[in-house]
Amino acid sequence: METSKASSSNAAAARASLVGQAGMTLLEILIVLAIIALVMGFLFGPRLMAMFGQSRTELAKSVVQRYASEAYARWSMDNPGKNCPADINELAKYNDEKEAKDPWGKPLILLCGDSAPEGVQLGVVSMGADNKLDTKDDIKSWQIHETKSE
Repeated sequence: METSKASSSNAAAARASLVGQAGMTLLEILIVLAIIALVMGFLFGPRLMAMFGQSRTELAKSVVQRYASEAYARWSMDNPGKNCPADINELAKYNDEKEAKDPWGKPLILLCGDSAPEGVQLGVVSMGADNKLDTKDDIKSWQIHETKSE
């Protein structure tokens, strides 16, 4: 009988010592998750942002090409007596858009007639990520095929 009393008192003492150590609190778990998120952000954030910038450039190439070829072709069929649209937004309706903007939210630039480059009837330009015309990152509809073949 004494052994059972001793073992039950040992068990009670062991339980009493574990009362304050039941596990991690919710706050501790959230702090660990926040630290993991910060580390992942520092490791993968720059790569993701670079990929996002590259995808905007690829999208801009597609948009510029679509305006210069598809939208202009449809506009030409609807306006047989004209060579050039009045502005780029006249082509936007053929792409089911209200305004002709690039992925950075800036308006596309239409070059047609005398303002078009030599050998090009109609050109469309996106100013690129820096939003400045005549810089290295400009996306020009007549140069897209040239850069793909290089």
